[in-house]
Amino acid sequence: MKSYVNMSAAELGSELTLLKARYEEYKAMNLSINMKRGQPSPEQLDLSNHMFDGIADSGYRAADGCDVRNYGNPAGLAEARKVFGDIIGTDADNIFLGNSSSLNMMFDTLMRAMVFGEIDSDKPWSQIEGRKWLCPAPGYDRHFRVTETLGFELILVPMTENGPDMDIVEKLVAGDDKILGIWNVPCYTNPDGVVYSEETCKRLANMKTAAKDFRIIWDNAYVCHHLFDEAENRGKLPDMLSLCAEAGYPNRVYEFASSSKVTFAGGGLSCLAANKDNLERAKKYMGVQAICSNKVNQYAHVRFLPDSKAVDEIMKKHAAILRPKFKTVIDILVEEFGDNNDICRWTNPKGGYFISFYALPGTAAKTVSMCADIGIALTPAGASFPYGKDPDDTNIRLAPSFPQVEEIEKAIRILSVCAKITAVEKLLEEKQ
Repeated sequence: MKSYVNMSAAELGSELTLLKARYEEYKAMNLSINMKRGQPSPEQLDLSNHMFDGIADSGYRAADGCDVRNYGNPAGLAEARKVFGDIIGTDADNIFLGNSSSLNMMFDTLMRAMVFGEIDSDKPWSQIEGRKWLCPAPGYDRHFRVTETLGFELILVPMTENGPDMDIVEKLVAGDDKILGIWNVPCYTNPDGVVYSEETCKRLANMKTAAKDFRIIWDNAYVCHHLFDEAENRGKLPDMLSLCAEAGYPNRVYEFASSSKVTFAGGGLSCLAANKDNLERAKKYMGVQAICSNKVNQYAHVRFLPDSKAVDEIMKKHAAILRPKFKTVIDILVEEFGDNNDICRWTNPKGGYFISFYALPGTAAKTVSMCADIGIALTPAGASFPYGKDPDDTNIRLAPSFPQVEEIEKAIRILSVCAKITAVEKLLEEKQ
């Protein structure tokens, strides 16, 4: 692609005419393609259609002999906790199972802190005026909405290729006792697809914080969502619970994961992992909240996926469906913009559910709006930042999992044209 930045005003004007002609051609197609959220496709959901086969003939008996249709086992079936422990790399005794939503478990965890405080808190967090929370961004919009809803001031921390900028994080937490925690999606971050480095994990575990009850929320949502089979292409993390214990801060971290994008997105299992003291304290309150989670679903899951090897096998099938979609996005972006262009960039993740597209600063919102006018629904620009405000108006989250490859091809062609139009218009404005 020619350098837009080095074009004259006349050249930019000619280019804009050509781009707008392409835009009108796409507009005439009357398209309707949704790439807003990272939903599994029907083909992926079909992989688990037989999960409940034969369950009525099985006796509904867990490994310990309990009838899973009845009350009991509030922490979840031992065999299901073992599978989750193996997936995230911790002991099954550190696991508490919930129903389909790990976000629900995260919200409840913070609500307990708001109402009761943490083990090492002087008072409930709701009584702390001016409480704050660190939000590495771009990040997961639903995370940010939780802490915003609970009255925290959201503090943006920029992301790097190794995770959040730890120089900034360490400086902030050391100097402000109102900063009570930090969000993390450490493996294939949403939306950049970054895998935290071991150094970043160790620095998070070891950092000195002014708040003695500082908490790390470790949302390991994509821990097994690899796009490639080769070991060198698979994101790998150290056990954060062990790192925090070794650093002398055993209560610092709560870890979460789920099977929502492994089996059924609306009918999976979720888990909370924590050290013994945090888990026992959480159980005390969760035991008041509910007698037990859905053990029939746990039973079906563990019969269908009895160990981490079985999980790995089904995830390879997911990857085979997702890989061509991610490749289509990257191939078209390279074709439209070239490997070295001067108006945009994008990530090329090895796992997870998203690709970040970075438009020319100041143009992302308009680019998304132009796409919407043609029938391409994208996540609102800025959604991946606290309060929905990208200070540079550059990031656009792409979610290629749900549409078919043919739809993705059209959507990314249109995104490319819109990004070029907004870039050319901005450059023309600057030249004039």
